[in-house]
Amino acid sequence: MNIFRIVILGFFVLFIVVAVLVFSGIFSFGEEGGSAGVGGEVVLWGTIPERTLKAALDQFRLDHSEEFRLSYIEKRAGSFDEELVEALASGRGPDMILLPDELIVRHADKMLPIPYESISLRQFKDSYIEQGELYLRSEGILALPFLVDPMVLYWNRDIFTAEGLAEPLSFWDELFILAPKLTNKQSNFTITRSAIGFGEYQNIFHAKDILALLMIQAGEPIVSFGERGLEPVLGDKHGFVDAPATSALRFYTEFSNSIKDFYSWNRALPLDRDYFTQGNLALYLGYASEFSEIRARNPNLNFDVRRVPQVRDTNQFTTLGKMFGIGIVRTSRNPQTAFFATFLLAQDNVIEKIIDVTHLSPAQRSLLSKARGGAQEEVFDHSALIARSWLDPDPKETEGVFKEMIESVVSGRSSLGQSISRARENLTNLLR
Repeated sequence: MNIFRIVILGFFVLFIVVAVLVFSGIFSFGEEGGSAGVGGEVVLWGTIPERTLKAALDQFRLDHSEEFRLSYIEKRAGSFDEELVEALASGRGPDMILLPDELIVRHADKMLPIPYESISLRQFKDSYIEQGELYLRSEGILALPFLVDPMVLYWNRDIFTAEGLAEPLSFWDELFILAPKLTNKQSNFTITRSAIGFGEYQNIFHAKDILALLMIQAGEPIVSFGERGLEPVLGDKHGFVDAPATSALRFYTEFSNSIKDFYSWNRALPLDRDYFTQGNLALYLGYASEFSEIRARNPNLNFDVRRVPQVRDTNQFTTLGKMFGIGIVRTSRNPQTAFFATFLLAQDNVIEKIIDVTHLSPAQRSLLSKARGGAQEEVFDHSALIARSWLDPDPKETEGVFKEMIESVVSGRSSLGQSISRARENLTNLLR
């Protein structure tokens, strides 16, 4: 057993009882003797803008200034993965990270799991929404669920009112009837106003995530743990008559088929989010965090949000969510304090300060049960409660996998089955 393991095991023996008491709310780290052995500085990396976390972190640092110092370093989402790998390789890595759920597979081996002696599996499930269970491993918890950015449905109220429609759809099959009413087409199939941005890849801002959402709602987990570890199950029937992945891909791509009555999108149109902010798109699937930006881009846009449509005749309501968890990096130079700070940051009082100034939602059930008062926040928090995701082996690589899956069908190069089969092969290679 090396020295690092001895240090960590000794630390956990010291803090197991304290961690359990803090997590349950019985004991506070601020009490005398609660922070024995903790000190120095710990560094936290994340892609959440520093301005979003500033008020909460400033108060956090003030509250614990006599115990340790915390530094937060904001990283760009597009380069976070590479920067973390390079920093760890050169010994310059952080002590903790805000681990996005989409990078769990990529960085699981770099995290120091929190043992179940500190937080039991029962405690974890009672405390966090189901999406947080992506962080669970047999050896412990890779990160404590922190914040959720759920996918929601943005809708243009003026377009709906002009067509005599009182509200947007609740179920996806309603789109077949709504799309012809909401889409304006010229005789040469030129679209001047669209119902929804479905059917293409390159001008759909969240094409990969939307298709993943449709698959998950249909009952397709995309990847799953099997006898050989994590493996793709894309294309399996999962007990259904038709494979859920096939049904989801068919539904998504049909809206770019110009011979269909509900044809509403093509690749000649602008990016769907831009089209929505311009007032020419009736429905836009985006994340809660985009609300302020959409409003700022067009202050005169009369829009609102609601839960994403669901599959009819199912009792399971689902949306897609981007989750961030606070985890300890295995190579931390100050693991005792990193462990200590992780539990402190995951407490309700810190998260409440963050969600007060952002449209992100908490991952804690206790906080989601509290009404925040705002009309949008009610939609965001309810959506966070039903958020799900999947264990993506490599977000950048799977962008290409989903792009090929969509475009090969739309172009007619492949059938639905062929496209999904090739995507499964590509996922298999990535997981190897």
